[in-house]
Amino acid sequence: HVQLVESGGGSVQAGGSLRLSCVASGYTPDGYCMGWFRQAPGKEREGVAIIGSSGSTGYADSVKGRFTISKDNAENTVYLQMNSLKPEDTAMYYCAAVYRLQPGCPTQADEYNVWGQGTQVTVS
Repeated sequence: HVQLVESGGGSVQAGGSLRLSCVASGYTPDGYCMGWFRQAPGKEREGVAIIGSSGSTGYADSVKGRFTISKDNAENTVYLQMNSLKPEDTAMYYCAAVYRLQPGCPTQADEYNVWGQGTQVTVS
């Protein structure tokens, strides 16, 4: 079965950068949508960025121009490059996956059925 392991979180000052990694095992990249989601204390989990098996991407308005999602199929790894970080980006960040035959990737967390354990990002 598919397993996801995130890494790369940490504490950074506002304006700084971090790169999150999500290593997937037990799957082949074809047909999978991959997404990064985040959840701050007391708030609902929200979508940050998604990437389809074709490489098409989508971003939340709050991170457009600052975050970049990418993937390396040979390494079964999805990345989230986060630049110009703001205090409001502070959250637990989760990697998620769902196998999807039809075109387009979902943006809602409840449509993803495989989740990593999360990695904390703190911006001060």
